[in-house]
Amino acid sequence: MPDPSPAIELTRVGVRRADSWILRNVEWSVPAGACAAILGPNGSGKSTLARILACHLWPTEGEASVLGARMGEANLLDVRRDVRLVQSAGPYDADPELTTHEVVLTGFFGTIGLYDPATDAMRAEADHLLRQVGLTHVAGHAYATLSSGERVRALIARALAVRPKLLLLDEPTAGLDLLAREQVLATVQRMFEPEAAQLAPPPTTVMITHHVEELPPATSHVMLLSQGQVAARGTPEQVLRGDVLSRAYGFEVRARQAFGRYYVEVHPRAWEKLLRRGG
Repeated sequence: MPDPSPAIELTRVGVRRADSWILRNVEWSVPAGACAAILGPNGSGKSTLARILACHLWPTEGEASVLGARMGEANLLDVRRDVRLVQSAGPYDADPELTTHEVVLTGFFGTIGLYDPATDAMRAEADHLLRQVGLTHVAGHAYATLSSGERVRALIARALAVRPKLLLLDEPTAGLDLLAREQVLATVQRMFEPEAAQLAPPPTTVMITHHVEELPPATSHVMLLSQGQVAARGTPEQVLRGDVLSRAYGFEVRARQAFGRYYVEVHPRAWEKLLRRGG
């Protein structure tokens, strides 16, 4: 069971740029060890909030605590050691000439390349992490030869090398086909399965995405953003409802649940009306 103490605590958080508020009055609490999600359309403030949670951006107003450290009081460099951010199309990627195994090893050093010798314990842990994300068969392959989905899973294994307390997954399935997407979601879900959690308690994990169907069944806390403000927050049952999602996205959708996951549907009869909306 997740630790009841909050890993994330946001109170009236806002971010202002020039004369515009990108985020306003954001309140959210996520207990340690939970799998959570931040949802919302483009421009809703998801990426800005992810930067706050990664301790790379200070809010303009309000209070933000990450892993018990309050921004403005704590040394954020210390906090960042326990936070890992994985982006499928991030600005910094691993050295493409490294093998998949070596990419995971770079996670121990926080570097893009592998510049220091790895210990036997590190190599054994990298082997374990590659098994966990289903990439043992490409451990010796050059990172450059991996598919997009395999790269994301390799980066998740890399992030887990130092056993972070907070793992942020920023649109980890963007651009992936169906199989690759499901493999990434299975990787996340596996961390929260009872057998795996007994061996290594999972980090507090936050999925940041546009799409409801990209949330694994382990998701217990959801925040829905719309135009920089919280449209809804709570359990998946409370947030991932047709009426709630319709208000946030600005058009009618239906939501359904199957096998512990949620899906959003739009009837084709609504398409013509959507085209006339613009934007």
